[in-house]
Amino acid sequence: MYQFLKNLNPNQQVGTLFILVFGLLLLASVAAVLLSMREFGDSPKAQRQRSDLHNFDGVLRTSWLIMLVFWIGWLAGDWVALTLFGLVSFFALREFMTLSPTRRGDHRSLVLAFFVVLPLQYALVGNELFNLFTVFIPVYVFLAIPVVSALANDPQRFLERNAKLQWGIMVCIYGMSHVPALLLLDFPGYDKKNAFLIFFLVLVVQTSMIVQHLASRRLQRAPAAAAISQSFNWPSWWIGIAVGSLLGALLAGITPFVPGQAFAMSFIACVAGSFGHLVMKALKRDRGIPIWRGQGSAVTGASGLLDRVDALCFAAPVFFHSVRWYFGL
Repeated sequence: MYQFLKNLNPNQQVGTLFILVFGLLLLASVAAVLLSMREFGDSPKAQRQRSDLHNFDGVLRTSWLIMLVFWIGWLAGDWVALTLFGLVSFFALREFMTLSPTRRGDHRSLVLAFFVVLPLQYALVGNELFNLFTVFIPVYVFLAIPVVSALANDPQRFLERNAKLQWGIMVCIYGMSHVPALLLLDFPGYDKKNAFLIFFLVLVVQTSMIVQHLASRRLQRAPAAAAISQSFNWPSWWIGIAVGSLLGALLAGITPFVPGQAFAMSFIACVAGSFGHLVMKALKRDRGIPIWRGQGSAVTGASGLLDRVDALCFAAPVFFHSVRWYFGL
């Protein structure tokens, strides 16, 4: 498969992936519609089936969204892709902050996060200022946020409020901004094909998470962190990581990697994404919510957008910097 994909020109690769990915998504969507037409009873097993179907539907919708972003970015150029991922960051951060209590003294910091930090971070990415965009949030923003908050003259729960906002900025803006940053890496002999790196990263991480979830339900092993996640156990975790890494090796032909490198980079991304998903589950437990959409409808209207992209927000920075360090870019 590596040689087959490698021998295709960029347009042929795009066509092959278009048929493969959208064909699979279409089949999965049809299957979801047919399953939703079944009648479920009121037994605990039926309730679990309804919950699984709802989660599957959410994963499908997010997969459609991310794939559409990929294709639009491919056709319309890097700045359009940056804008689309910036909107994903905006809605994810809005979702995160809406479900976290704030005070009047946080309003200036929130304005700074949404309307200054977010566009500046993506502008730095778009202008390929990699050395600055990698430290802008962890250094300068982390110092600026508490200063702005202190000037609001509200010391009540000061540390908790600022830590919450800083954490949201790191996950929703800093982490997500590394996804479109892959478009701007300059690999020798890989001109105008960087959109495939986004496709590669999203596909291996999402596949790993789905396989891990399915394996957990099949194996029924004791959870490794029961108070945080009932579905996280080491055997299913290893299965998910292995499948995601092997898929990455099979897709090496659309990347600047050889199969061994693709396997290693996929492994790194899947590990980071799975542990990031576990961390975000811990945050949800702390907030007392089962899903980022809260008790009613989703804050963003996207049925828990942050639940669908949290693994990617953790995997993207690790993947980006691993690739950049290994290839000396």
